[in-house]
Amino acid sequence: MKELSSIIEATKKLNSTLDLGELIHIILQIATRQTGAERGTVFLVDRGRNEIWSLVGLGLEQQVIRLPADRGIVGWVAREGSAVRLENAYDDPRFEPDIDRRLGFKTKQLLCLPIRNEAADIIGVLQLLNKAEGFTDEDEAFLDALSAHVALALEKAQLHRERVEKEKMERDLALAREIQTGFLPDAPPAFPGIEIAVSHRASQMVGGDYYDFLPVQVDGREALLLVVADVEGKGAASALVMANVQATLHALADHVEPLEKLPATINHKLLMGARASVALGRATKYLSMFLALVESGGRNMRYVNAGHVPPAVIRADGRVEWLDVGGMIVGLLPDVQFECGAVAFGPGDLLVACTDGITEAMDRVGTEFSRQRLAELVRGVRDRTPEAIMRAVLREVETHSRDGMYEDDRILMVMKAL
Repeated sequence: MKELSSIIEATKKLNSTLDLGELIHIILQIATRQTGAERGTVFLVDRGRNEIWSLVGLGLEQQVIRLPADRGIVGWVAREGSAVRLENAYDDPRFEPDIDRRLGFKTKQLLCLPIRNEAADIIGVLQLLNKAEGFTDEDEAFLDALSAHVALALEKAQLHRERVEKEKMERDLALAREIQTGFLPDAPPAFPGIEIAVSHRASQMVGGDYYDFLPVQVDGREALLLVVADVEGKGAASALVMANVQATLHALADHVEPLEKLPATINHKLLMGARASVALGRATKYLSMFLALVESGGRNMRYVNAGHVPPAVIRADGRVEWLDVGGMIVGLLPDVQFECGAVAFGPGDLLVACTDGITEAMDRVGTEFSRQRLAELVRGVRDRTPEAIMRAVLREVETHSRDGMYEDDRILMVMKAL
């Protein structure tokens, strides 16, 4: 009756919180008070990483201890599902003394039991250390009876913890998306002789595609620098590289001549940052980019294509030209040289630039939208405004990629000479 009363009281305490750290502390308080152990630790099983880990230990400041699931007595119990009781832990070859050395502790007696949920799956291990008169059958029986209640409380607390962490991540990503959106122009600027429409959509909350319009001076005359870039990968890491490129371009806006030196400078700065990332064990990123300098009231344009999807020039008479002069992608190799191409525009001529999220958009069987299909589509609607052309293309891409196999960030820019 005394043991049953203790279990009922313990269950009430276990159901009093959803905070994982606090719950583990309660479990250890119950276990150590009932058995007389000096110290205890609850290890949780992380099957995804094949590890066992502890969040807190009684008598210690809060620490996280992670171990491979196949090491030590705790790993053995998690794997085999049997309890272990030792009078001298150091006599057992399964015992790992590394944690003792790290924490300045001496393990003597040891009791280690699996924590099973209602489906009999092992979700954790309870380890108790150092009881002067040794652990008993009664200690093991009490903890075994309590195990199911402990498992239920732990699973509820872990689900709560994961939900809280997911909500926090979603809030952080929403803020990051808002910040990233602020990096991109709200609308194309007015520039004599041309009209521009642009669309941007990230496949995740944040992405690595980037476009920009920078009014600049070339030989004392107004010019417009167009930028379309695509950082390798998706998500937050690519978005950070995008922000770095944007800041670098804006810092260099007064020094756009010669144009072919601009991607070379960005390449150098990215590689300097990449060396620091490699030293810290972080992955590095590279990007493709298309830079174009519109001059002479929209009649002339110089450009550099740094490994980017070649933009198309759709002439008023329907002819198609691809802009592929430039060089390789940026941020991969040092001392890369780039070339500058040139193109002239007449009334009704179009420039269509995009990222590979447009051309590589796949349908359900893996067929890409393709550059050729993009050019043909634009040819058929070339008499419309840039905004109408852009919307026609986006509708077609969306229809093509519905239920598709792959989705990436997308930028589409359409410029028309007036």
